[in-house]
Order: sequence, then C-alpha cells, then structure tokens
Amino acid sequence: MSLERICTHHWWRDAVIYQVYVRSFLDSTGDGIGDLAGVRAGLPYLRKLGVDGIWLSPFYPSPQHDHGYDVADYCDVDPLFGDLAEFDLLTAAAHRLGLRILLDIVPNHCSSEHPWFREALAAAPGSPARARFHFADGRGPDGAQPPNNWHAMFGGPAWTRVTEADGSPGQWYLHMFTPEQPDWNWRTPEVAAEFDRVLRFWLDRGVDGFRIDVAAGLFKHPALPDSPDPEADARTRDSVNPLAWNQPEVHEIWRHWRAVCEEYTARDGRERLLVGEVSVPTARDHARYVRPDELHQAFFFDLLSAPWDPDAFRKVISEAMQDIAGTGSTVTWVLNNHDQVRTVTRYGEPATEGSGLGTARARASALLMLALPGAAYIYQGEELGLPEVVDLPDDVLTDPIFHRTGSRARIRDGCRVPLPWSGQASPFGFTSGAEGAKPWLPQPEWFAEHATDRALADTRSFWHLYRDGLQLRAALPQLGEGELRWLDTPPGVLGFVRGDGLVCAVNFGTAPTPAPVSGTPLLASGPCPPGVLAGSTAAWWIADDAPGL
Repeated sequence: MSLERICTHHWWRDAVIYQVYVRSFLDSTGDGIGDLAGVRAGLPYLRKLGVDGIWLSPFYPSPQHDHGYDVADYCDVDPLFGDLAEFDLLTAAAHRLGLRILLDIVPNHCSSEHPWFREALAAAPGSPARARFHFADGRGPDGAQPPNNWHAMFGGPAWTRVTEADGSPGQWYLHMFTPEQPDWNWRTPEVAAEFDRVLRFWLDRGVDGFRIDVAAGLFKHPALPDSPDPEADARTRDSVNPLAWNQPEVHEIWRHWRAVCEEYTARDGRERLLVGEVSVPTARDHARYVRPDELHQAFFFDLLSAPWDPDAFRKVISEAMQDIAGTGSTVTWVLNNHDQVRTVTRYGEPATEGSGLGTARARASALLMLALPGAAYIYQGEELGLPEVVDLPDDVLTDPIFHRTGSRARIRDGCRVPLPWSGQASPFGFTSGAEGAKPWLPQPEWFAEHATDRALADTRSFWHLYRDGLQLRAALPQLGEGELRWLDTPPGVLGFVRGDGLVCAVNFGTAPTPAPVSGTPLLASGPCPPGVLAGSTAAWWIADDAPGL
C-alpha cells in the first residue's frame, strides 16, 4: 500500500498510532539498546498489526538523563540510535508501507548540555543568553534561597543555583523536571524562532507530524510567584501548579505551529498532524487546545487514569465526547504509554501470572477504546498483553524519579523493558548481538509467554484481538465522526451504540450478564456465547438496523 493510497483528508481523525519507545523496540547493533534500524526492521510487523502510523520517542543527541527527553540537539540523531541517513531510510520505508511517522518534540525544556544553555552558564546575569531560560536571583540577603517555592515534578526543588564565571554563587535557573532539563523561556522571541527552524527541519525530511511533549507548558507566570501548593506536581506527578502550566500565552504558539503545518500540507496535500500531551484539570480545558486553528488533537488521559468502574468510564467518555469532539476535533484515546503502569497490572493482575483478572480487563478495555469514535494510540507491548515488570532491582533502575526521590512508587522503568520477540530466554530476539548480549533493562523469564512469535501463532492472543479489532475499525464507516448513544444496561455493564450501528458493551463485573444485543458478536475479548456477556469481557455487535459492513 502506498502512502498516496491513504492520503485522505483528515486521516488523523480516526487513526490508530503505535508508540515506539525506540530504545526498547528492537536492537540492530547488538549493544542492547533499540535503534532506528531496529524500528525499520519491525515495520512489516506493525503493518501486519494494522496500525496507521508510528510515534517515535526522542532519538536526538542527548546525555540520556531522562532517556532523550533532555535534548542536546533537536536536529540530529544520537549515535546510540543511528544517524540522519538511517532516519531517512526509516521514513521512506514507513511511507512505502502506508505508515505515517510522528516525531516526539520537546519544547518545554532541553538538556543542560544544549549549546545555548552552556552559553547561558558562561554568560553574565541579565544577558541575552540567559534570557532564553528562566534565570533569576535568589531570595534572602545573599540570594541563597530559590526564587520561589516551586517543586519539580520528578522531586526536589525546581531551581538550581549556578556558579558564576568568577567562582561566586550566582543566579538560579528553573527546571520543572530535573536539573539536567532547564526550562526554555518562551517569552524570549529567539526561542520561538529556533523551534520554528526545528519544525521545518523535520518537515523537510518528510515527517507526518509531531507529538508535543508537555504541550500545556512552555509559559510560566511572568512574576514567578510562590505557589499555594508547591509540592502538588511532585505529589501527583502531573502538571498541577497553575503558575507553571496552562498559561494563556501557549495557545499563540500552537496557532503558529498549526500554520506551519498547514503551509506544508498546502504544498502537497499530505496533511501534517500536531498531537499534544496536554494534562489539564478538565475536559473543557483540554478542548481549548484543539480548537480549529490550534493542535489537531491532544491525548485524553482521563480514560487511562479512570478506575475499573463503569460509572467512572462513562463519565470521562461523556465529558470527552461533549467538550472535545464539540470543537470539531476528535478525541484521542489512550490506555497505556511509556510513563504509566501497563493495563494488565493496573487493572489488578500480579505481573508474574500469565492470566487472570488484569488480563481479562486489559483485553476488554482494548476493545472499548478501539470502539470509541476518534483516534487511538497503542503503546508498544500493549498488543502482546505485557504486564508491568514490578521487581526490577534497584541497581538497574534508570528513571530519574527513582534517583531523585528514592521511591519506587511512581517509577517508569517497568513499562519500558525491551520487547520480547522470540525464543524462551532473554534477550528474546530483542538484540542481534553475540550470545550473552544483554538488553539495557533485564527481561524476566516470564516474558517468554508474551513473545511476538508465540502471540502470532496463537489466535487467542492479545495480538490477534488487536489485529482483528483494527481490521474491523477499518471496515466500519464514519468512525472518527461517529456519534455515541448510551444503552440501558444491567448494573456493572457499560454499553453504547455509534451512529454507524456498532454496539460495544463491557461487563465490568465478574459474573455473566445478558448481552444488550442478540446474536453472536463480531468480536469479543473473551468467550461470549450468543445472548450472554461474560464477566470482565467486552464485545462488539452490529445493530439490526445498522448499515451493512
């Protein structure tokens, strides 16, 4: 399938995008770290799965203090992952297979090794070089206290004091994540101009759009005042501080970026996409980011964070359909990503078991997500039913959250363990290195039960559930635009019918219940006899009066 074949207008409205965490996808060099050539080798697998495109985690030059989200050069490839020539090969190969390429761009902060930040450290207070970041004098008679009381999301103060060129204690700089990730000051026009250059660099190389990291960030309150709850971000590990996030000026940036993308779209008719990581208090706040002249879409995280409860799911879905879809955008649904505990574990299953409640609920939630009108993002390994690896030894953990807080409570390494592709023992085909080659994070023995070769061979596997769901999505009309009407269902069951006649129902309980539609379902996440909806199961039907497939 050629890229031109799928270049329909607004392709993104119902697209399913597969998130590739590059260092954990497939290693082509034998160093135990996934790379761009490995991604290229895995493209046929993703085409077979049936996704519409891939989102690549950061592969830019970086000291890797936060696995590439500390960018030292926005217009190159870190040698860990390959080079620009390999990126061009990957883009061309993806397009030949009809797959879109989205890049992860990080505009809120950079690396402390970025040339501009090094220049700022060497420059004097008040200099243009320091104006690109948030440098400020400390409080107290000797400036020994931070400029305000903000705490970083990854733990500890959000400010670090620098040593000036003469060796004296100097100003402080702001970092809302780690000290190795200084925040850009977007009130300085030079920063906006630099990111304009970055966007065009990658658009000129053929990318189909960008996933924007921390899209509600960029601007801070100009006075940098104290927060009434300075530890809120660290406590929730979310963008809660209203003085540091979701400032009104950010919308002008997205209007400009949208205009840049529209400029490229007008050249060749190939629509470029902006999808934001937007963490804001309400669906109504979220909707402001996806107005017609701003971001095309933004991840809707409320479904990911909802407890396994039909009322909770119904509430967040209803709010999204009302507030976000009402802007003319479509909702971007997500259940897993590189920052969150995987659904199999999150929904209640110990990671060492191969089946159980968490597995059944994860399968059911997948069908629910794929049935909802709008777009969906799948995180690598989700289609294999991978649980979280919860027992990684302390000495292998790389997440800066662990190293800054000493706590394992919110670490992210467990969902980033390299994928199992084949075989019965680590490295499970992940690395092509010599015997004994080790992945950058250790894979548990039970990964064998989830290896890709086994999943492909077993028609009852997660992989086949996802593949069948994606095939049916492609066959159903008006998915992105479809309306949604809730059905009257028994307690513990959530059911809806879309405008095209697709019925989806989920039994959140463990006991069987009557199905909302007679007949055999088109697809079910578990055994589902006609007229019955088993416990912890989702199923799809076509209503009797619906248009044919």
